[in-house]
Amino acid sequence: MLQSIIASILKAAIRAGTPLLYGTLGEVYAERSGILNLGVEGMMILGAVTGFAVTRITGNPWLGIAAAAVVGGLSSLIHAVLSITLMANQVVSGLALTMFGLGLSGLIGKPYIGVKIPSISDVKIPLLCEIPIIGPAFFNQDPLVYISYILVPVLWFVLFKTSLGIKIRSVGESPETADALGVNVSLIRYGCTFFGGVMAGIAGAYLSVVYTPAWIERMTAGRGWIVIALTIFAMWDPLRSAIGSYLFGGVDALQYHLQPYGISPSLLGMLPFILTIVVLVFGAEETIRKKMGAPAALGVPYKRGEK
Repeated sequence: MLQSIIASILKAAIRAGTPLLYGTLGEVYAERSGILNLGVEGMMILGAVTGFAVTRITGNPWLGIAAAAVVGGLSSLIHAVLSITLMANQVVSGLALTMFGLGLSGLIGKPYIGVKIPSISDVKIPLLCEIPIIGPAFFNQDPLVYISYILVPVLWFVLFKTSLGIKIRSVGESPETADALGVNVSLIRYGCTFFGGVMAGIAGAYLSVVYTPAWIERMTAGRGWIVIALTIFAMWDPLRSAIGSYLFGGVDALQYHLQPYGISPSLLGMLPFILTIVVLVFGAEETIRKKMGAPAALGVPYKRGEK
């Protein structure tokens, strides 16, 4: 009985943490290249409404998720153009993208409130799903969860063990040096920002197509800000992103499991956002950020020939 309860909580934590994980993996790459994108919430909600609408129209949730990825990537280019080409303030640009996404998604999503769509079912992995506690929690999930299991080590390997990863990190640390060595700073930053948008779009689609197959206005409910905090919490590392995402997802899942014991779900629901505020406050302190390994040029526009 106890094993079943633990497995149930772990499974719920992984599901709740998966959209956070997708968003955080994308933001890690964007920030590693030196681009601070506070528009994650906006890109996620646009991905959520796009994924739901396309799934409703086509009857295929995978097409919905693919469309959400495209829309997330395209919306991130708004921030890329403003912050990389026009060298606008990245904080202001990101906040504008969030407001734009929330407003546009509310307008597009009005006809879809209360509408049902097909979802993606869980898939058991033979033998592995029979391992006590771990099996039902980790290996009886939907395919997008399994894809995230693969993405985490792959993205870590690319970032820290390949020449592309070296270029990304060098652009985020010292774009002047990277430029002098022949690295196209703008191209790397555009690519990483676009990738961050694609992942945020998938994160949003996961919420509306898989996690809760329904459209609810502002259904991301601040998860984009949790993603920003998780990026700092993970110290800009894809492997740590998984740990942080599942921890935050576990807190979210616990509010439903502990409700029968008289613990207010509202109290538990506040915890992820309290942790988010704490992480962001500490992350705003430059000395602490340097100790945590923040990219030195994060949020700093680069123009060739200028320091």
